[in-house]
Amino acid sequence: MSEEEFVDVATVRDLLLDAQKRRGELSYEQTMALQHAEWAASTQGHPTGNLKTEQKVFKSLFDELMKNEKLLQYPEIAAKIAELCPMSVADIRVVIASKRIAMDTSEIEALIDIIKQHVL
Repeated sequence: MSEEEFVDVATVRDLLLDAQKRRGELSYEQTMALQHAEWAASTQGHPTGNLKTEQKVFKSLFDELMKNEKLLQYPEIAAKIAELCPMSVADIRVVIASKRIAMDTSEIEALIDIIKQHVL
């Protein structure tokens, strides 16, 4: 059984750029994925419009979020939060709603504090 690994769009971009360099070209689908990853990893692709995705920030934030007892059960949600870096209670509620994770406002504010420590 293999363990899932979650990566950010900056990592996807870098992997596709490396593949393009090694092979000389990418398939149409890979080219489209690369264009999307380049956009999503830029400040234009971030919901706040001012954060750029960085691999080291994603990894350290993801690791920190996985220390949360409720997120530990849902690594895909921790990865989504680490990728999006939501800065409001409402935005985090939207992300955790898909798994119906029950968190009160103070728990969410603690997550926001963790996010701010990593990105600001």
